Amino acid sequence: MLPGKDGYAICRELRQAGVRTPILMLTAKALEAEKVLGLELGADDYLTKPFGALELRARVKALLRRAAPETADVYAFGDVEVDFTRGEVRRAGAVLDTTPLEWKLLTTFVRRRGRLMTRERLMDEVWRPDSAPTDRVIDNHVMNLRRKIEPDPLQPRYLTSVRGMGYRFDG
Repeated sequence: MLPGKDGYAICRELRQAGVRTPILMLTAKALEAEKVLGLELGADDYLTKPFGALELRARVKALLRRAAPETADVYAFGDVEVDFTRGEVRRAGAVLDTTPLEWKLLTTFVRRRGRLMTRERLMDEVWRPDSAPTDRVIDNHVMNLRRKIEPDPLQPRYLTSVRGMGYRFDG
């Protein structure tokens, strides 16, 4: 029901071209046969109107989670190792004492390395939905993490600030 071409044709063309980006069809077509057709043509999910914003957000997050590249069991940068299997962070072979929040923050940065992480995105990915940390709280947790993983926390090499926007992990 798009102008010029329908969503089924677009989905088919994207998949035939080798595009692996997750596709979520948002449509008024609610018959079971229409849903099955969309999924068989390559859509990863199918949501019919009307839908709630919370459901849409949850489905997008689920698609992105499934589409995320697999992370190695151990990721190393500098003299730091993040062991996803054991849930440990080691520096120069010694296990660091990290809080659950620091662990979640570090693994989020590692999995999204090279990408800008705004404070809002960190709130969504690291903190519980019922909490609302201030920017200062997030900054304090990032600084605590820097103290543990950076050779010089005052001149960060791996976990850098992007002025006015957030943080980026370049490990």
